[in-house]
Amino acid sequence: MSDAAPSGTAWFHPATLIATWFGSGLLPWFPGTWGSLAALPFAWTIAWLFGSRALLIAAALVFVIGWWAARRAARASGAEDPGSVVVDEVAGQWLALAVTPPDALGYLAGFLLFRLFDILKPWPAGWLDRHVGGGLGIMADDIAAGFYAAAALLLLLLVLGRPIG
Repeated sequence: MSDAAPSGTAWFHPATLIATWFGSGLLPWFPGTWGSLAALPFAWTIAWLFGSRALLIAAALVFVIGWWAARRAARASGAEDPGSVVVDEVAGQWLALAVTPPDALGYLAGFLLFRLFDILKPWPAGWLDRHVGGGLGIMADDIAAGFYAAAALLLLLLVLGRPIG
């Protein structure tokens, strides 16, 4: 069994479903990218129904729930940060998108910026990734990357004269 559905944890267990963001972390190659992509339709729906600022609340909720789910998935798999755990990408991606209205260009830029900062892990994201363990450590570096992406996206939107979320 892959680290996506760790031994002792069924794929349909709530922690596994949340940690893998409904299985998107199980897709081959680049699970973080799949998790970020899977976060987009949810973000669009939340922002369309309740406004872009609602993504901040949603990201905070996913952070707390993801902390629990990631910790449980990591323990069950025996890996410190299983690749299939992508709920951290969801929380960070939503944080990045909170500064833009649901618009294709804004979401594309937010997606690309988040992936860039998630991969590069500038301080403190890299430090958090290396020094904070468990579910909190899995989640924290992506929140830092989400803040960087949100700041860069906000700056880009301002420079281009585009609407701000």
